Amino acid sequence: MAYKTTGKGYADVANHFRTLIQDGELAPGDALPSVQEIREQFDVSAKTVSRALSVLKREGHVTSRGSLGTVVTAVPQAVATGAARLDRLNRTGRSYASGETSTDHVVMLRSCADPDICEQLDIEPHDEVVIRRRVFRQDGRPTVLAVSCIHPRALAAVPELLQEGQLRPFWQKTYTERTGLTVSRGPERRSARLAASYELAALEVEAPANAAVPVLVLHTAFHDENGPIEVWEDVYAPGLWQVSTSP
Repeated sequence: MAYKTTGKGYADVANHFRTLIQDGELAPGDALPSVQEIREQFDVSAKTVSRALSVLKREGHVTSRGSLGTVVTAVPQAVATGAARLDRLNRTGRSYASGETSTDHVVMLRSCADPDICEQLDIEPHDEVVIRRRVFRQDGRPTVLAVSCIHPRALAAVPELLQEGQLRPFWQKTYTERTGLTVSRGPERRSARLAASYELAALEVEAPANAAVPVLVLHTAFHDENGPIEVWEDVYAPGLWQVSTSP
């Protein structure tokens, strides 16, 4: 495996190994190269390597194991954002990180009454949209309720959007291949609000009826040259406030 990167600082070294871990290229229990190997491969000082490894240890990605050196820990602490998951998919072709799965896939064609989604998709209230919903899990624990709201014009090119289950390849790739239109991603918007009862149920959160449970919500919009095409809304389980933007 090549460990060389163009970065020369400790943050670059840390980010390189962080990405390998979160992409699954380095699995739990795998050993990182020795300090001397990292020094040679990155052309950095021993102090730089030490600082990089310290960052990874604080984040919970690695730990020291005596004669084994520095090894990847079993459970990553950060949960990836939707945009970071997409970046990982584009880099590696892998839909999931180590220990990650998705369940409870739901697909439907429904009218949209959410004014924020209508505005982001540039549609009229109660126009139909494709909704694809799933729950991401880390080692079996629900972490994110991910909802995709897709403009109905995408159906003409990708009718498979109404199929149940995960689409392979990612539908935007199929859309670009069939239409020649490139889909671009806008910046993520982060906000907090109170969770709806169905969101708590999907995330397996037990709470008294009408309880006020705050959740972190990330919005990401996608466009092609004809306008908005998709909006993602990721709802994170309570307590998961450490979110990785670069899995």
